[in-house]
Amino acid sequence: MEGEIDHRSTRRDFTHGELHRHELDSNPFQQLATWLAAAKDAGNFDATAMVLATADASGHPDARYVLLKHFDEQGLCWYSDQRSQKGQELAVNPNAALVFYWPENDRQVRISGPVEPLDTAAAESYFQQRPSRSRYSAAASIQSQVIASRADLEARVAELQQRYPQDNVPRNPAWGGYRLIPERFEFWQGRRDRLHDRFVYRRSDDPSQPWLIERLMP
Repeated sequence: MEGEIDHRSTRRDFTHGELHRHELDSNPFQQLATWLAAAKDAGNFDATAMVLATADASGHPDARYVLLKHFDEQGLCWYSDQRSQKGQELAVNPNAALVFYWPENDRQVRISGPVEPLDTAAAESYFQQRPSRSRYSAAASIQSQVIASRADLEARVAELQQRYPQDNVPRNPAWGGYRLIPERFEFWQGRRDRLHDRFVYRRSDDPSQPWLIERLMP
């Protein structure tokens, strides 16, 4: 590459909405559900895509997109190969952050907290719900490991299809699920002139008000 690529003049204004304290649900999980549904209604074709940020034992960060598969008031869940880079990082540093961004609504949600593995029954249940080809792909891949060629990867899939021709490829025990248990949510609504609306939810010790809600400056 020759010279600097300059995007300092690349910008747009945020005009899709406002966010006020009285509009927020007292429960951040319900607020997330409401915004997730609104993103789908606005035409976002991948509304459950979320950035998962992790760090290794030395604090070196990494991030990638994963897909939210289900959530409740226990936490937000996704599935992956535990031998992957994210799996190795979560094994030594079980804390993470998630980010959703829905440009159709000028909205962002940030969530952080500790991460725990889901039990085997949950992993098996979701694995069996996946399309057949996705199950063979998951079983054939040791995620994040080096492989010589695409042909070698496809050969691993073909070998499993031969070995398990009745669509009964087993789940590798290393393929499983994770749950992030939120300690903090932030809901961000883009506004004109970069004077954005931001509200943070933090866990409270008061059982009558389990989440403290505060406005942040943009």
